[in-house]
Amino acid sequence: MTERKQTPYDVGLEKNAANYVPLTPLTFIERSAYIYPDRVAVIHGKRRYTWLESYTRSRRLASALKQLGVGKNDTVAVILNNTPEMFECHFGVPACGAVLNTVNTRLDAEGVAFILNHGEAKVLITDREYSRMVGKAIELANRPDMIVIDVDDPEYTGPGERVGKLDYEALLETGNPEFEYEQPGDEWDAISLNYTSGTTGNPKGVVYHHRGAYLNAMSNIVSWGMPPHSVYLWTLPMFHCNGWCFAWTMAANAGVNVCLRRVDPRLIFDAMREHGVTHYCGAPIVHSMLANAPEEWRKGINHKVSGLVAAAPPPAAVIEGMAKIGIDITHVYGLTETYGPASVCAKHDEWRDLPLAEQVAKNGRQGVRYHAQEGITVLDPTTMEPVPWDNETMGEIMFRGNLVMKGYLKNEKATEESFRGGWYHTGDLAVMQPDGYVKIKDRSKDVIISGGENISSIEVEDALYKHPAVMAAAVVAAPDEKWGEVPCAFVELKDGATVTAEEIIAHCREHLAGFKTPKKVIFGALPKTSTGKIQKFVLREQAKSSSAIE
Repeated sequence: MTERKQTPYDVGLEKNAANYVPLTPLTFIERSAYIYPDRVAVIHGKRRYTWLESYTRSRRLASALKQLGVGKNDTVAVILNNTPEMFECHFGVPACGAVLNTVNTRLDAEGVAFILNHGEAKVLITDREYSRMVGKAIELANRPDMIVIDVDDPEYTGPGERVGKLDYEALLETGNPEFEYEQPGDEWDAISLNYTSGTTGNPKGVVYHHRGAYLNAMSNIVSWGMPPHSVYLWTLPMFHCNGWCFAWTMAANAGVNVCLRRVDPRLIFDAMREHGVTHYCGAPIVHSMLANAPEEWRKGINHKVSGLVAAAPPPAAVIEGMAKIGIDITHVYGLTETYGPASVCAKHDEWRDLPLAEQVAKNGRQGVRYHAQEGITVLDPTTMEPVPWDNETMGEIMFRGNLVMKGYLKNEKATEESFRGGWYHTGDLAVMQPDGYVKIKDRSKDVIISGGENISSIEVEDALYKHPAVMAAAVVAAPDEKWGEVPCAFVELKDGATVTAEEIIAHCREHLAGFKTPKKVIFGALPKTSTGKIQKFVLREQAKSSSAIE
């Protein structure tokens, strides 16, 4: 190989402090607080915080964590709802050099204990609502050294005790309001840790870097076409892929974050009306709930509202239903490993002239790459060759670019496999349509996406196998009007054993988080190959036609 000849562009034009700064979304809140100090940044019940106040609170948090001994690459886990405290953690935690680990509030104690230990959480910040589960998780994790901080949200009036020795608001009082954010020395530094659903056993820890978080926050604005100072309603959990990076997006947008502790269609419409909400995100179930809500709940909402839909591919009925009530839906696609949405079904003006059914078909696709993503394609996973754009030949969706994770924490083998051939392998099967848009056809992973949350069929099957009457079990997704998909269990009993569907479900509830429990149980011999492998594709077809517990 011949050595490249040095050119004038190689001499005296190096990076320096004046012309290069590592990218980080932490700069967004600092900018908004500087330019718009008195603009409302966060609304939650009776509480209002301006951009300067939110910035100051996050600075206090960073300072207080630093005083507790939290530093570079320490993990701070949070189990919080969509509240101001959760928003502040997205800035205050990485601002002291730490890594933010947002934990799914719907997990059981065993799952949370695993995450706390695997991520080596030095601090846990938790909402009082989850004290019972969290208390058990702390006990199971056996981490007496972990610092636990309680958030007592005045909007929550339900049961729950404090489990930590520190109070969040009291902690902020100890922090310096003038604390200088610690910018990353390298934009490749970790900013957050998000755990997958654990489709093959324990969940995997997906690590994000500052660069990707910065770029996806900006891509959300550009790819969705968000105007400055948008009013964003937090229907999407902030724990899910860091809320698809929208905490950082809204800081860049200098908009308004309207917090919502729980998803309720009436509360959503009330917030839209009261605060002039312009944007929100969610799984198909959220949009379906809105489309099917009583018409009187929507009265008085006369401004344009835009929604992003992702997670499970949205049913055509959902897109059509939202169009009928006047909410403009855009379909995005991504995974935990891609910072949330990394592709968008970019719309064309001429589509508006098509019949509604054709508009729905076009808008329901996974689409094309986000602005800050370098590529989305469909490849043959064996040859790594692109499939033809014929809408028939299936391959695997793959991503490449800045909106792909650093890798899996403490799992080099899984990281290497997922990046095989220079692309991130999603495990989702799709076709390329003639216009270059991607359309999912099936999932190679047996993951059930229920209400926007991933459920491992293997985990549910493991629980079923623990029942003494069960000989064989398989779990697949069954369609559900409310949740999009729910776990459907096919169970083959041991000779002479008797058990009811209700007893099977009750048994699973003892071993699984509620949302992972099968909603349907069908008894009978399971179809198997000659080698004894259960034929799940047969069961999927049966599940589609089964509408009741048998």
